[in-house]
Parts: sequence; C-alpha cells; structure tokens
Amino acid sequence: MRHLYECPMRWADLDMLGHVNNVVYVDYLQEARVDMLRTHARSPQTQGLAEGVVVASHQVTYVEPLLFDFTPVYVESWVTDIRAASFTMAYEIFRDQPDGSRKVFLRASTVLAPYVFATESPRRLKPEEKANLQPYLEAYPEGWSPKPLALGEPKRLEAGRFPLYVRFSDVDAYGHVNNVKYFEYFQESRVALMQRLRSHHGLEAWPSVVVAQTDVSYHAPILARSEPYDVWSHVSRLGTKSMTIESEIADGDLRLARGQVTLVFWDLASGKSVEPTPEVRAAIESVL
Repeated sequence: MRHLYECPMRWADLDMLGHVNNVVYVDYLQEARVDMLRTHARSPQTQGLAEGVVVASHQVTYVEPLLFDFTPVYVESWVTDIRAASFTMAYEIFRDQPDGSRKVFLRASTVLAPYVFATESPRRLKPEEKANLQPYLEAYPEGWSPKPLALGEPKRLEAGRFPLYVRFSDVDAYGHVNNVKYFEYFQESRVALMQRLRSHHGLEAWPSVVVAQTDVSYHAPILARSEPYDVWSHVSRLGTKSMTIESEIADGDLRLARGQVTLVFWDLASGKSVEPTPEVRAAIESVL
C-alpha cells in the first residue's frame, strides 16, 4: 500500500530555468513523509516515527523537469525495508496525464532511523512501530533498484573549498540543520566551484547544467553557530556530456555529511544535452 500526498507548489520553488529547483524536490519528499507517518500513526506509541526520526541518507533521481502549476503535484510514498533500527522509504513525484498514464518527475529513497533527541542517540524500532509500517511495505518498481552510495576518498583542494555559514532559518525544531538544507549547501558549493574555475581560466561562457542524480549521506548533526563549516568539492568524473561532483561537509577533521551529484551539460535553446567546449573541459579537468 502507498500513501498519496497532494503537495502544494509555490512560485518561489522555481529556479532560473523555470523548473522546480533540485533542492525543493527534497522538501516535497519531507512533506509527504511526515504526512504519511502522522496520518497513519495508530497510537501514541507509534507517533514517535513522525516526530523522532533522523535521515541517514537520500538517493534522488531526477526524471523530468517539473513546472509550476496552481494545482498540487502528487507524491506517493511507501516503505521498502524494515530493519531493527532503521527503515527505508521510497517516493515518486508525478502527475496524472489526460490519457490515464502517469508522468513521473522524480524517484527517491530515504533511510531513516528512530532517534531520541533528548539524549542525542539512535534507538531501535519498537514492535508496534514495525507493525505500523508493515502495511506500507512494497518492493521497488521493476527497473528501479537504488544501490548503496559509493564514494571515493574525499579530496580537499583549495579550489573546491566553500565556507558554509549556517542561517538561523536552516535549523529545525530539534536544533539541528534540517536534512533538506544539506542539498542546498552542496548546491552552493558546486556553483561556487564552477564560478571559480570559470574566472580562473578566463572563460566568458560556461554551459548550463541540470541535475540528474543526487545522493547524500549524513554522518553527524550540523548546528547553528557564527563560525563557518567547510564544504570541500571536487570533480570525480568527467564524461562526454555529464560530470560527477563529490562533496564533503566538515568541521575540521570531523566529517558531517557527504554528497555526490551527477550534472548534465544542457543547451537551454534546444532542451538537449550537449558536450562542453574544449576550454570548459580543460578547466574542469584541473580539479579532477
């Protein structure tokens, strides 16, 4: 069984390309997840799953651009795995088409762990919580099977360092930076990296990119403070029409989160993927 959530859209959700920004999708997933866990909590003993869980990882696949509409977009969510101290949820963001088909814009999965915020410690799932999740247990659709996040060794190149200042509004009710904000931090870091490469190599033009895949793993909470954290980013793969950027959020030697994003070089006029120019390719190769 799947839970259906009608997610209202906001004009502010759009990016400069007129599409819903890649970060905003993760906010939609959070709204759908909380709605599912709150709506179907059967007793006070199971309400804790709506209020007391932390995100261990996200894997997000962007399928089609989503445009603004005054009608809500649909988010289906369900459970794909239940373990002793964690469970995994899957999602599809979609719209029904006039011919009865479904247009999917995004597929994602999230690993969640029950958490006691008073003691800042994880806990095991209670039997009644497992029973509450069981009706929503369903396998991934055919052809979609998220794989564990595989990242190489982090690289701390000075060209890829981004000072991260946490805003007060980034913090959730538990005093931690909300899981969605990490996607924004990684976005800011890679945009700064690309701008730095463009400036350093004296390039007047830089290709547009669209996000195809983003994976994030959470290692330790980020707290609000006046001193910046560091986000270290580098290009780990450069293909014919795409590249992969890996990032790490750190506080000195303490790793707080890691991320990996696949970007496709994009021509806005034709709406198709393109190859970067030799000059752009050379600039990117300098941080491989």
